[in-house]
Amino acid sequence: MKSWHINRRRVLRGIGATVGLPFLQAMVPPGMKMEKYLENNRPKRLAVFYFPNGTRQDYWSPEQAGRNFEMSPTLKPLEAYRKKLLILNELKNNLVDVSGTDGHYTKTAPFLTCQLIEKTTGANINVKGTSMDQVLAQHIGRKTRFSSLEYGMDPVRGGVDSNVGYTRLYGAAISWESPTRPKPKEINPRFAFDRMFRNYIPGQVLKKENPWKKSVVDLVLEDASSLSRQLGAADQNKMAEYLESVRAVERRLEAKEDLSNFEANLTPDIRKELIQMNVRLNDFVDLNSEVNITGKIRLMMDINALALWSDATRVTTFMFGNSVSNRNFSFLDGVEGGHHSVSHHRGHPQRIEMYGKINQWHSEQFAYFLDRISSMKDGGDQSLFDNSTVLFGSSIRDGDKHRASNLPIVLAGNGGGILDTGQNLFYKKDTPLANLYLTLLKAMEVPIDSFADSTGELPGIRV
Repeated sequence: MKSWHINRRRVLRGIGATVGLPFLQAMVPPGMKMEKYLENNRPKRLAVFYFPNGTRQDYWSPEQAGRNFEMSPTLKPLEAYRKKLLILNELKNNLVDVSGTDGHYTKTAPFLTCQLIEKTTGANINVKGTSMDQVLAQHIGRKTRFSSLEYGMDPVRGGVDSNVGYTRLYGAAISWESPTRPKPKEINPRFAFDRMFRNYIPGQVLKKENPWKKSVVDLVLEDASSLSRQLGAADQNKMAEYLESVRAVERRLEAKEDLSNFEANLTPDIRKELIQMNVRLNDFVDLNSEVNITGKIRLMMDINALALWSDATRVTTFMFGNSVSNRNFSFLDGVEGGHHSVSHHRGHPQRIEMYGKINQWHSEQFAYFLDRISSMKDGGDQSLFDNSTVLFGSSIRDGDKHRASNLPIVLAGNGGGILDTGQNLFYKKDTPLANLYLTLLKAMEVPIDSFADSTGELPGIRV
């Protein structure tokens, strides 16, 4: 029982750097036991992971309902978390799954809004609603440095998909702060990291020895050392572990093995800013190398996890790919060609087999993220995983059918004690996907009675 404490929003500062902190015992007010404090103040987080082009249907859903189920081939990489999963079957994005609409753009953009989008070939986009994650962010975002953070792998692409007559802008976002305003996602690990930990202002002229080129951990080391002297041994160890995790990500950013050309995402404005900052482009990225996609995704996931652990935000989204993503997966044994092309298997056995391998690769990356947040302590004997709700899914069931019914959806984590995990649940056919979002929002104490076409909460999910 101590006589002093530090604010939950305490950060480590240095010239050019601001590093948020994970939860420490010292953040508990004087005279209060940590367990009692956490009972009412433990933050709940939401992370959404979206993969494009649907899934191999016969490899997704476990056969057995209830708690005694065996993992399906696609979900097998999540075996270690079987008792911490909710596998949800027969959910349908009803308003968007109508005849005559394109199978991708009209499904991707409203994955989290559950509304039928306005058909357009220009910039006058309209998804007719705010996405579920942003409804939550608007409710809890004022408690953190960023109301939400959005990550992805593919850049925004303009133009029109002539096959369906929709602007490609609809395929690049699942997070919408308003019906006409998507949240821009960060696809470059270096920029994602610096946005969270550095104070660089675009356009400012920096000195030759600028702090941007130094480790953020080194920049805040003096403040960290000062704070550490006031902390107990447990907090000292936790802060040291956290800062080492931040530094480990920095080392990988510096190592170039994950710094490929990042889809040539260096726009003229970004190039100009880098030059102003005295950074040689070839020191920043290898513009001629191939993308190490697995390495890049895991680096982005580490940054995503750090954002949640440091309480920089409590809401994140991650897009493995945009609509109609045709990323080349030939780096997987037995796979030839692009994702979208393979997903249109037309019942061909070899293509179906390749499709399943791509799906399993996505599950492996998702398992990596769960491993990371499971290793991060979040107060008491709980982990970041225990206090998070993590959604993994796609906006269509089968890439060959383009239907938004019986969507592949999995929840992971305990949600801070709100989720009754370890179940494979089958709902009535065509149960609104919006019911899931309503359930999660209400469980996170958002004052809301309905969401899109919801008809009520989903039974069996909440404790």
